[in-house]
Amino acid sequence: MSILGGIFGRRSVKLTDTKSWFIGGGSHAGKDVTAETTLQLSTAWKCVRLRSRVLGSLPLVVHERLADGGIRTAKDHWLYELVHDSPNAEQSAAEFWGGQVACMDLWGNAYARIDRIGQRITALVPLRPELVTVYRDSNGARAYRYSGRSGEERFTEDQILHLRGFTLGGDLGLSAVAYGCHSLGLSIAADETASKTFANGLQVSGFVKMATGTKVTATQRNEIVDLFAKFAGSSSAGKVMPLDPGMDFSPFNMRPADAQLLESRGFNVEEICRWFDVPPILVGHAGNGQTMWGSGVEQIMLGWLTLDLNPFLKGIEQAVAKQLLSPAERKKFYAEYNREALMEADSAAKASFLSQMVQNGLMDRDEGRAKLNLSRRGATELTVQSNLTTLDKLGQVPPRAVQPAPGEPI
Repeated sequence: MSILGGIFGRRSVKLTDTKSWFIGGGSHAGKDVTAETTLQLSTAWKCVRLRSRVLGSLPLVVHERLADGGIRTAKDHWLYELVHDSPNAEQSAAEFWGGQVACMDLWGNAYARIDRIGQRITALVPLRPELVTVYRDSNGARAYRYSGRSGEERFTEDQILHLRGFTLGGDLGLSAVAYGCHSLGLSIAADETASKTFANGLQVSGFVKMATGTKVTATQRNEIVDLFAKFAGSSSAGKVMPLDPGMDFSPFNMRPADAQLLESRGFNVEEICRWFDVPPILVGHAGNGQTMWGSGVEQIMLGWLTLDLNPFLKGIEQAVAKQLLSPAERKKFYAEYNREALMEADSAAKASFLSQMVQNGLMDRDEGRAKLNLSRRGATELTVQSNLTTLDKLGQVPPRAVQPAPGEPI
């Protein structure tokens, strides 16, 4: 039993809970479910790691709204280096944001201490969610209590970056582990039962039956074992094994109960994927009649990116803007994930995207080359597919060539 499980036992989860260090508890299967025991399930580990690595690898870029209505990448703004390059002295951006995503998946919340020099934010230091308690002070403002190595610390709302996952509007995001403890507990119990079955159960191919009333000595029993050993393995396939009179071989088949256990473990994979919003195909589990490759999987991927990852990223973007930028700065600057990075490994999709952008005048060739990490060639004119002319000449009719007079050389 984990420490958290021992403290809270089988306490039920309520939507009004404001103690973010509570996660999971006793399940109907009799297993304590915590972040630690959940990650021991291979499917949960894969789901959390997949989301953490995919979303953590996306660059979070700061943009500036220009007076003429245009947009530029604000690499000179202090927030750009903080969220895009290095949130703190010990972590890269991918490590920091990947960890925040994992905390949101397991605890429903992610926290980071905001360090400042004067009014400027200089670092975001992650805090362990199970050690944070969210409460309201005497003025009704949200406050945080952190029980770390140096003792209890208290923070005001402007000292903590608080990322909430799925929420009903309260102070905390809801934890998939806490609310899915019964499903996850069933998976834990099934894994434990399967392990004990293979550890303590009989793992033999079959039995030799002797005629009624026949008695064998220990020496004869060993001779029978040696006989079967000679015909075991793939090299003996197709051979005929002789048996003495009175002997009969009975194969040992899997019991229906064992077969149902394996089927239930396959169902548990799909159940865990539902809690963590990951298509089973992405964790190596194909449903009945489903292939692991093809256009169907491509559509599943597109649906996952559109219906799950995009809203999740939008929540982080808005939290960064609201909690790290002042109201005046939010009118001019904003942070946005570069979702194009999701197709970096798909060369065909990337080539099609760049081709469409360049041929329809939305991007010049130098901008396209920059996305491929190629040097600029001075191709800064926007062109369209109509003879690849520039936009300022679009619609102009070229002068008609003068026809030569009859008899004149062409």
